[in-house]
Amino acid sequence: MLAVLTAFASGCGGSDSDDGPLDVYAAASLAEVFPQIDPDARFSFAGSDELATQIREGARADVFAAASSKYPQELFAEDLVEEPVTFASNRLVLVVPRANPAAIESVEDVLQPGTRLVVAAEGVPVGDYTRTVLETLGLSGALDNVISNEDDVKGVAGKVALGEADAGFVYATDVTPVADRVLAVELPDDAQPPIEYQAAVVVGTDDEAGARALVEALRGPRGREALEQAGFVVPT
Repeated sequence: MLAVLTAFASGCGGSDSDDGPLDVYAAASLAEVFPQIDPDARFSFAGSDELATQIREGARADVFAAASSKYPQELFAEDLVEEPVTFASNRLVLVVPRANPAAIESVEDVLQPGTRLVVAAEGVPVGDYTRTVLETLGLSGALDNVISNEDDVKGVAGKVALGEADAGFVYATDVTPVADRVLAVELPDDAQPPIEYQAAVVVGTDDEAGARALVEALRGPRGREALEQAGFVVPT
């Protein structure tokens, strides 16, 4: 599979470009799958809000891929990126350490006094999704148990995996890298927020053709296959 993706990626710009590898600014939750789609690109993974700020401040980037539509659409309105396209979706889960010292069996248990809850900060897409889920379920009081607001979803998963928190909300796709150290607690389907991953070519890129090819590749057959294998939901 990786060999196929590598061959495919050579047509997406990357190191075949006269301008060198593409600079791709992408949401932290894409850190495992994007290098499979274009192993020659140069990636900067972080919270989508942080990456958008960097692009506004003039950071060199060819492609921006976010874990929500908010920031790509804002940058599009500011003429900083071309029109964004949706390439994937995800879902939220609650993770707890495998030892589960707080005995959390359902999402309602995060309301228990003394529960050490870790979430992503407001403004980070997964942090905003988390707050939406808690509000939908009538569990906003659980935010009183938050001991840390992380910069991105990897920070949340990492703290739970290390046993530094009793529970945290992450994307389902972020469970796999720490699956030997955490357990996932599913959330009710009707509480899931709409999660829309969007990508866009950054205006002023030095490799416009390569950047556009990569954005299209995310929606092409092999890009879709890589995303699906990583647990993402791709548009029909």
